[in-house]
Amino acid sequence: MAQDQIIKLAILAVGGQGGGVLTNWIVDLAEQNGWVAQSTAVAGVAQRTGATIYYVEMAPQQAKRPIFSLAPSVGDVDILIAAELMEVGRAIQRGFVSPNRTCLIGSSHRLHAVSEKINPGDGRAEDQVIFDAAHKSAQSVLLHNYDRLAIQNGSYISASLFGALAASKALPFTPEQFEAILEQSGRAAARSIAAFNAALKAEPLNAPERAQQATPPAKAQGPQKLLGKWNALQQRIAQLPNECQNMALAGLKKSIEFQDVAYGEHYLTKLEQFAQHIPTDRPDILTELAKHLANAMAYDDLIRVADLKTRRQRLSRIESEVQLQSADGLKLTEYFHPRAEEICGLMPPKLGRWFEESPSRFAWLDRRVNKGRRIRSNGFWGFSTLYLLGGLKWWRKHTLRDQIERDHRAAWLTEIERPLADHPDLALELIKCRRLIKGYSDTHHRSLSKFARIFENLPLVINLPDAADWVRRWRDAALMDENGDALDGAIKTVGVTLKQQNEI
Repeated sequence: MAQDQIIKLAILAVGGQGGGVLTNWIVDLAEQNGWVAQSTAVAGVAQRTGATIYYVEMAPQQAKRPIFSLAPSVGDVDILIAAELMEVGRAIQRGFVSPNRTCLIGSSHRLHAVSEKINPGDGRAEDQVIFDAAHKSAQSVLLHNYDRLAIQNGSYISASLFGALAASKALPFTPEQFEAILEQSGRAAARSIAAFNAALKAEPLNAPERAQQATPPAKAQGPQKLLGKWNALQQRIAQLPNECQNMALAGLKKSIEFQDVAYGEHYLTKLEQFAQHIPTDRPDILTELAKHLANAMAYDDLIRVADLKTRRQRLSRIESEVQLQSADGLKLTEYFHPRAEEICGLMPPKLGRWFEESPSRFAWLDRRVNKGRRIRSNGFWGFSTLYLLGGLKWWRKHTLRDQIERDHRAAWLTEIERPLADHPDLALELIKCRRLIKGYSDTHHRSLSKFARIFENLPLVINLPDAADWVRRWRDAALMDENGDALDGAIKTVGVTLKQQNEI
């Protein structure tokens, strides 16, 4: 049999996406319609560090069975199916996609790789780059969010990708022949067929989808006294420059949600104080301050973490992601590893500092609390523990952690205020440095240390005409790695540069 009579199809999928099921459907489709087919699978490393490559070769039935290959070869794939957008890029990189022969089918949704997640900044790869490469590298392209289509129809992405394959007309079988295979797939056949038909009718995307507009928030409800305070705060926001009002409103909501209305009033008061000193032609400075001040005030302590883990919205999101059916049981395990610092942070300031000031007392406490814990939040005792901890908002303002956060915010705002009049660009970069601080426990400790290193070395550049550029470079360097090695190198670069200038 001539090689051009054999159709060669590769599928790239990660765990849980049904790549094996899709492969079996394709083989059954070929065999039940008078073709011969063979499938193989080359397993990848666990989850997002490597996809499994499923490979199918098929040919019309003849007297002599053809000899099929066991794995795809570079430049020798007719149909490439990728169950996630970056797997589309991976297939192109490996040479499986050819402009003179390959039909490329891929889902445009993202499952972020480990390398994207561990970056302290925004480590996400650019979706548009993959779209552009796909249209340049393949003969025909079908990209759509097939994962969303599957979820909307209560099925899995394997069913919607099967529909996309039918829509591509790259195989010599009719949609009815495709659907006949799904009818044999068992009790979930109806949902699989629904996802199949949705993908069959879906229009291919030529560019990444824009983020969906958020649902307009519901009108505030509650006691008249609190509603009156809320309306008064909104009126105060209306007095700020137009460019920053939306961000200020978002920051106000976040501050109130974190603590209470009085906390929101404090947030807005700080913002108004700075608005008086910010140049009128620089509303961008006030917008950035509105954003980062709210994030600074809504810090992640154990109370907030427990509160977020017990909210109904989180449970609903998890149920949607795992496609929970009414007959299924959902078990949630929360992982905690509190250090002595977090426990001291929940104590009154004097008691917490009493532990921290004594290495022996602190070590005694750390030995008893610095252990990994697993809490079943779907059980009564686990959920009750987290719910009660999350309800301690009233106690937060009496804790050592709150005092530390207030002192740290005050010092940060003072550093911003100094160059505000003469060097507004520097003030803006110092505001943006607040994005370095995130998370809780070890993550918070590491991010806080990088933030501190920038401000400790600020005297090196404060009098330079390009001080704002140096702070921006330091911040970008701090976001490049977890431990701040790139930041240390950038700071040393300043020292070397200044030394060379002094010698000249």
